[in-house]
Amino acid sequence: MTARPPADGPSPAGSPSPAGSPSPAGSKASTRELILDTAERLFAEQGIAATSNRRIAEAAGQGNNWVAGYHFGSKADLVRAIARRFTAEVERSRVRMLSELDDSAGLRDLLACLVLPWTERFAALGPKSYFARVCAQAMNDPSLRPVVIEEGTRSESLWEARDALDRYFPTLGDLTARLRSDLLQHLIVFVCAEREEALAAGRATTRATWADEAAGLIDAMQGIITAPATDVARWPARRR
Repeated sequence: MTARPPADGPSPAGSPSPAGSPSPAGSKASTRELILDTAERLFAEQGIAATSNRRIAEAAGQGNNWVAGYHFGSKADLVRAIARRFTAEVERSRVRMLSELDDSAGLRDLLACLVLPWTERFAALGPKSYFARVCAQAMNDPSLRPVVIEEGTRSESLWEARDALDRYFPTLGDLTARLRSDLLQHLIVFVCAEREEALAAGRATTRATWADEAAGLIDAMQGIITAPATDVARWPARRR
C-alpha cells in the first residue's frame, strides 16, 4: 500500500522556511495542483485506463514515478480529487445563480442553474478544458462511476435546484421522474464532453459557442421533463 503524506501544516517551530523560499506546505500544495492538472489533461487526452502513474510523473516533470499515488492514493482517489476541484467551482457559480432567482423563476431558469455553471466554466478554461471528457469516461466505468456521482451529489446547491424542479416532472410514478432526472445529468456530461473533444481536436462544433450549447441543452432538458408520460400500467405485460 502506498504511504500517504502527513497532513499539510506550518513549518515546525524553530525551523522556519528560508526567506523568499516556499514553505514545505506551500510546496506540497503546489505539487498536488501540478499533479491534478497533469492527470486531468492526460486522462482526457489518452484515457483514464491508459494513463499510468509513471506517465503522470513524467509529464509533470517529477522524478518520483509514484508521486501521484503518494499525494492522492489510488487512481479512483485521483479522479475523485479532480472531480471535487471542478465541483467546487461549479458550486460557487450555482449558489450565486440560485440566490438571484425570485418567485417568478420558471423551469428554464432552474435548468439554467444546472447547465450554466458547467458551460461557463468550460468557456472560461478555454483550451485548458479537460474535465468533461474525464467525467464522461468515469461515468462509463463501473468502478469510477460511483466516485463522480458521489462527488456530484455532495453539492447542496444541486439538491436545491433538483428539489425546485420536482414540481415540473410527471406524476405517474417515481420511475418516470427518476429516469428523466438521470437523463438530464447524462445529457450535460456527454454533450459537454463531445464539444470539449471537438474543440481540442480542432473540429467543427454543432454550435458556435458554449453559451449556444447551453441554450440547446436547456431546450432539450425542458423537452425531457415536460414530455407526456406513458402510463405503463395500461400496457399488457410481455411474456418472456
